[in-house]
Amino acid sequence: MSIIEALILGIIQGLTEFLPVSSSGHIELGKAILNIHTSDNLLFSIIVHCATALSTIIIFRNKILDIFKGLLDFKNNESLHYTLKILISMIPVGIVGVLFEEKIEALFTGNVVFVGAMLIVTGCLLTFTYYAKNTTKDVSYGHSILIGLAQAIAILPGISRSGSTISTALILGIDKEKATQFSFIMVLLPIIGATLLKVKDYVEEPTLSSGMDSSVLIIGFLAAFLSGLLACSWMIKIVKKGKLIYFAYYCFSVGITSIIISFL
Repeated sequence: MSIIEALILGIIQGLTEFLPVSSSGHIELGKAILNIHTSDNLLFSIIVHCATALSTIIIFRNKILDIFKGLLDFKNNESLHYTLKILISMIPVGIVGVLFEEKIEALFTGNVVFVGAMLIVTGCLLTFTYYAKNTTKDVSYGHSILIGLAQAIAILPGISRSGSTISTALILGIDKEKATQFSFIMVLLPIIGATLLKVKDYVEEPTLSSGMDSSVLIIGFLAAFLSGLLACSWMIKIVKKGKLIYFAYYCFSVGITSIIISFL
């Protein structure tokens, strides 16, 4: 992988991890367009995912610190309930990841038609938010399960994780700011967990990333981190203004174009 390719894929990862357009889908499309085979480069995948996780932590550092401070009080408080809701939301994606790992991995083979179709599904979800009512409702335990199911479905390449979870929350009537915050914080542990599994695979078979230059990893990390900071901050403002419908148009256009080009 060249430095330019690492820069492009890093930016794609950082932007699309937070914007509701599917990072996995765009990575697959990027690999197909650039003819890059990153499946053999575990270390690069680990690096860019760590970068986006770090950008999330920085953006929501105050909320995360408040949660930790509340937990250290060892009381039945808001921090405890928020943490439990986050853990509950992780159950569906954990089950899907463990039981269907091989089947899911089989979908990440550059199938542009499938990715295009799933981007259209993401566009439909984002369109539904246009008709969602504005409320001040907080995330309940029941909501956390439903949002967690949306996150599990978003394992499919082309289904946006942020798009599906935020859309589900807004359709359930949850406050826009609370919906966005919960969506981004809830993904931290799954990202860290998935990254640790990749680290385990890399330790067991480091030859999978043999020949990977350190400059490529640094560029990939910086590109994913900086673009992630930008996208996360931007996404918070977008949801507040109710502008997700524009990303629906984008997903429809990219999805349809991808399908047409794949047949041509």
